Amino acid sequence: MGRRRPLYVETLVRAGVADLWRLTQDPDEHQRWDLRFTRIEHVPQAIYDGRRRFRYSVSLLPGLRVEGTGVCAGERLRPDGTRTSVLRFASGQRLSLIRSGTGYWRYVPAREGIRFLTGYDYEPGWGRFGVLADRPLRPIMGWATAWSFDRLRLWLEDGIPPEKSLRRWAVDAGLRTAVSAGAWLTFPGPLAALLTLAALRLPARRSVPSARRCLRRPPDRSSGNARPSRLCSRRPPPSAGRGPRLGPARPHPRPGRPPVLSWSSHDVHLSACARA
Repeated sequence: MGRRRPLYVETLVRAGVADLWRLTQDPDEHQRWDLRFTRIEHVPQAIYDGRRRFRYSVSLLPGLRVEGTGVCAGERLRPDGTRTSVLRFASGQRLSLIRSGTGYWRYVPAREGIRFLTGYDYEPGWGRFGVLADRPLRPIMGWATAWSFDRLRLWLEDGIPPEKSLRRWAVDAGLRTAVSAGAWLTFPGPLAALLTLAALRLPARRSVPSARRCLRRPPDRSSGNARPSRLCSRRPPPSAGRGPRLGPARPHPRPGRPPVLSWSSHDVHLSACARA
């Protein structure tokens, strides 16, 4: 994953860790608040050594969908109550700009609530063009992750369902756009630019999700730069039955075939599973 900056997002959720864990680990609940996914589902009977495989999809346009698979690499519970969930994901579709990646979710008890944070990185597809296309995509992915985290926080803290908070955000975005357009139609350039900047920078109401409320860089080295533990790097046993096979790495899967997820000692280098 080279010199690209891994993505990091953190928010403070004033709720119980059990509720936060349920809304982030249950696919039916997860897909409701996470803007990055349209659908998430566990693969039936695809569980080995406590690791679950899942499918995900993203609808880009009506009838146009990108799909991929992932596996929950492991979980770790520390004596201080910190929980870490590690996963890998990949897509073999030519349309997918994200070829494969690794990431983690961490739940850290704090005095005010739970620090919920994530770090992840991915390898772009599309060859050399994908490297260029990833430059605007990566900030968008970071924004979507942060916006989704704040959407989840509003659900847990204020009881605002994700569907309702999305509608509120759409109205808020529409009003900002209308003010900006009206400014350029009514006032001279400098004043219009000033009004547009004010409309864009005005903080959102508390009931409207906002990516600005989340941290986008690790506050300390242990949050996003820990070494992987045995939990993250150990190789799972081969899958059985008709489920996708775990095997040697294939950096460029053939079109139309599901990606093969492999494991090695350097996988999940962001995972923060080890000592904090």
